[in-house]
Amino acid sequence: MKELERYYQILELQSGANLEEINEAYRDLVFVWHPDRIPYDNLRLQKKAQQKLQDINEAREKLRLYKLEHEQYYCSQQRECKPFSSREKIYSPSTSYKAEPYKKDLSGKNFSRANLCNKDLSGRNLSYADLSRADLSDAFMHKAVLRGANLSEANLLRANLLLADLREVNLRSANLIGADLSGADLSGANLSGARIRSGSRLMVKLIGTKLSGTIMPDGRVYA
Repeated sequence: MKELERYYQILELQSGANLEEINEAYRDLVFVWHPDRIPYDNLRLQKKAQQKLQDINEAREKLRLYKLEHEQYYCSQQRECKPFSSREKIYSPSTSYKAEPYKKDLSGKNFSRANLCNKDLSGRNLSYADLSRADLSDAFMHKAVLRGANLSEANLLRANLLLADLREVNLRSANLIGADLSGADLSGANLSGARIRSGSRLMVKLIGTKLSGTIMPDGRVYA
């Protein structure tokens, strides 16, 4: 429990905060400590920001898993499990398909034009799924598998794609402003026309990102 208390403190939250509060605190702190908001020549602050983001990501992920495990345990003790207020359903309003909450395998599914803003898709298998023109702003997609998925014209504003598998993904004309792609694998991905800059300033986090064979927004292929 001491470890959980530490994670709440990192996110500047009171002990026992719910999942919605955890997600809100995470977004606020990521905005404050994003390295793109700090002068590049200030190496001390850049290093501090990177450590802060690492701690913030770890705290949010650990607390999210704790909440989900606690919810599953609660459900197993009840005759009729009633959903918690923090439980989120993943669905596409443009189709009749509805995925069960926290369902892992969503490969090949149609989420075109779906409203997935602020949804938690961490660890999901969305390989070859159709997410074209979907709203994924502020979505959590940590370690999600999106290999070969269609994300053309999708809105990924401030989306967390940390360590995601994005090999051969279609990101043509997608909005990636504020997205975190640190440690993600973008090998063979197509980013033609994608928005990654505000003026001359790069607004996507690409620390440790694999870009072998990636088609960049300007059409050149990254060697």
